[in-house]
Amino acid sequence: MDGKVTISRLQRMKREGKKSVGLVAWDYQIARIADRAGFDFISIGDSVGVNLWGRSEVLDVTLDEILICCKAVRRGTERALVSCDMPYGPVQNGKAAALAAARRLIGEGGADIIKVDAAAEFSEVVRALVDAGIPVFAQFGLTPQTAGKYGIPYSAQNSPAAQASAEASAKLIAEAKLLEAAGAALLDFTNSGPIAGAAVAAAVKIPVIGGFGGGPWLDGRVRLVHTAIGYGEKWLEATTETYANTAKAALTAFTALIADARAGRQIKG
Repeated sequence: MDGKVTISRLQRMKREGKKSVGLVAWDYQIARIADRAGFDFISIGDSVGVNLWGRSEVLDVTLDEILICCKAVRRGTERALVSCDMPYGPVQNGKAAALAAARRLIGEGGADIIKVDAAAEFSEVVRALVDAGIPVFAQFGLTPQTAGKYGIPYSAQNSPAAQASAEASAKLIAEAKLLEAAGAALLDFTNSGPIAGAAVAAAVKIPVIGGFGGGPWLDGRVRLVHTAIGYGEKWLEATTETYANTAKAALTAFTALIADARAGRQIKG
């Protein structure tokens, strides 16, 4: 599709049965490539600390740090919608702190929409952001920390929502409707599975998008750039299916460069 992607356009795609596709990324060059490829949205995730910077804790990312990533992606993006995660802290500290942080991500970072994690626990914050004119991409669903409240045993091998009982699905539908009523523009359903995922997508009018544990039963998918292109040291030995293996290509290129330099040959490029 041509032209700038907007929230209303993503919502229209749901009504028309068209799937939206997003990429989690953090830098200018990948944003440029992703934008040219035709992704509908680029999401600056707080997972940058673990996936790009080698940290052990996903919550250990500050507002100032994610602003750097947001600005870089914004500079590299012309067509796609830009979503930026609210880092851990502002939402947990209440509506005023969340509003101040969101305004920085919109005003300084250039984000089009703000992602709020565990949004079902903070629906009043979602409402406050929306009332202030800030669009919200609300995350909810099943994680190792939350699966228990739905009565579902979390398993890394089997998506917990795939085993969801009717009662558990009803609770997830209720959360989705709560977030829709709070004004969320998009939903990010973690670990949806084909049962609860399909039920939630049918129960709300706004797009339900999934990354980890998502699938074709949702209105759209978002994929981590590292997973999509095999970018990361672990893909040197990994057997996980990817659309490319950048890690192996980089290792081959680096090995050749080192060999040329040590042999006194002219280096390519």
